[in-house]
Amino acid sequence: MELFKNLFGVMVVVVLICDVTAQHHWMLPQQQNQSPLPSQWPQQPFKVPPPAALFDKCQVTQENKIQCGTEDITAKQCENINCCFDGQQCYYGKAVTVQCTRDGQFVVVVARDATLPHIDVESVSLLETNDPSCTPVGVTSAFAIFQFPVTACGTTLKEDESYVVYENHMSSSYEVGIGPRGSITRDSHFELLFQCKYSDSAVEALVMEVNAVPPPVSVAAAGPLRVELRLGNGQCHSKGCVEEEAAYSSFYTAADYPITKVLREPLYVEVNILERSDPNLILNLEHCWATSAPNPRSLPQWDLLVDGCPYHDDRYLTTVVPVDGSSGLSYPTHYKRFIVKMFTFVDQNTYSTKQDAVFLHCATAVCYPSSTNSCEQPCHRQRRAAAAIRRVSSSRMAVVSSGEVMLTEQRISAPFKSER
Repeated sequence: MELFKNLFGVMVVVVLICDVTAQHHWMLPQQQNQSPLPSQWPQQPFKVPPPAALFDKCQVTQENKIQCGTEDITAKQCENINCCFDGQQCYYGKAVTVQCTRDGQFVVVVARDATLPHIDVESVSLLETNDPSCTPVGVTSAFAIFQFPVTACGTTLKEDESYVVYENHMSSSYEVGIGPRGSITRDSHFELLFQCKYSDSAVEALVMEVNAVPPPVSVAAAGPLRVELRLGNGQCHSKGCVEEEAAYSSFYTAADYPITKVLREPLYVEVNILERSDPNLILNLEHCWATSAPNPRSLPQWDLLVDGCPYHDDRYLTTVVPVDGSSGLSYPTHYKRFIVKMFTFVDQNTYSTKQDAVFLHCATAVCYPSSTNSCEQPCHRQRRAAAAIRRVSSSRMAVVSSGEVMLTEQRISAPFKSER
């Protein structure tokens, strides 16, 4: 599997507010001798609703706290410049913070925890990279800090009525896995478009757009063999609970689709035979794959299981979950389970995102064990033996597909407060 780095992302438009009374500095943790940033910060951020998931941007460990504002800043002043206050110190939260100074400087602080999964802060950059002054002025394990003039680093200038508007943007890079029929990524990514508007006084809002998702599709397909593919949604609620076992205790229904997941979040997949009570039947998964459209033959595709075994060219190998008598199922051989880490498709040529929808498909086969065929999946057998099993079972094959699984909007939180 080839690995590439490229840029794509969720767009966030940020317009900041001027306030000549605000004062601010940043300082890297454990480095109190660094020179602070300019003291005048013309900014009053606009407050937007927080993400749906519970997330406290101010839960930053002491060793990762970066000073935001002067040492004598008050809690109210700290809040007004979109930072966190713990009673003693004003510091940057786990978010993307954009600020503007009176002397014409952008300051952008990107937190590792601003998205799920976490951003590689060392991969964050402005699109203008030829100028050394456009690189981060500070990078820690948890934050990347940029400071540059509003007239530099590819900033565009335009006038908006009584405002002078400076606009720039930055992105994070991500790793792409390239397969024979499609490409995917499991890395978080974002693209941040930000502006500074200058006038005697200015107040503007932050805008985020979230696209609506289409209705769900059928979760079962008819054929000579009736099978069902469904996703487990059980959770651990007691001490000592095993997550992999609890996940299959309950399942999403048709009304739940499309299901929203974040990158690398596990998808607990179960395929089972319907309306059969013969204990000798053994369900095998010939091939499982993912597409970005409901049609299982559509492209791009990404293999999950090949001959019932994890696709070896995926860095995040699919996990096959054993199903035996301890599962509590009446016919455990009628079931197959596996776990996939959530991903999104990218364009095979440009490595930009195609869309955030993922559909799972499995080609299934029923097998009758005999003295010459144990129906064991061929993970450790030779290719010739695997081909033989395919010939035996292909006459009873069916394809089953999942409903739509959506990549959730990235949690790039920059809630701003406005005081008019």
